[in-house]
Amino acid sequence: MAVTKEDVIDFIANMTVLELSVLIKELEEKFGVSAAAPVAVAAAGPVVAEAAAEEKTEFDVILTSVGDQKIKVIKEVRAITGLGLKEAKDLVEGAPQTVKEGVSKDEAAAIKKQIEEAGGAIEIK
Repeated sequence: MAVTKEDVIDFIANMTVLELSVLIKELEEKFGVSAAAPVAVAAAGPVVAEAAAEEKTEFDVILTSVGDQKIKVIKEVRAITGLGLKEAKDLVEGAPQTVKEGVSKDEAAAIKKQIEEAGGAIEIK
């Protein structure tokens, strides 16, 4: 049975943002490409270059507080980081702590949403 283009599109449409981010990274590594759009330099080159240099591309996700649902937050931290139960519990109980460093803006937003839905508070730097 051959997989059709529609099957692939439906599969991707049902993925979470975090799963999609991981898939994109794996495809970039496998094929040696980047999904980032090319940056066009206009006639005002120095102005565009300065604006691009100021734009932050890597973010740190910091757990600032746990809230009332500590167990749910621990489960989300484990899912996001891949830590063991004890390590995730120590991270959550030691808030404020960095959950992930050097992630993209989209991935940071997805992590923030996951942890906030579980009852924790997140800060993105």
